[in-house]
Amino acid sequence: MATVETMTPVQRIGETAGLVWQVLADQGPQSVSKLIKQVDAPRDTVLQAIGWLAREDKLEFVDNGRTKSIALR
Repeated sequence: MATVETMTPVQRIGETAGLVWQVLADQGPQSVSKLIKQVDAPRDTVLQAIGWLAREDKLEFVDNGRTKSIALR
């Protein structure tokens, strides 16, 4: 019988943080809305992943006048 492994919420956020990192590494700075569209995960999970990376001091938030971009440090 096959076992089904489920991810905990923390694991899911961690996996999504990896996806966010990859998008930023591949495509450069992104607005929050564009980043949410690029990452294949629910909006709330992407925002939590951004928080995770910010807490680890992996992100830089760039003020572009009316908009803000997120970039890797």
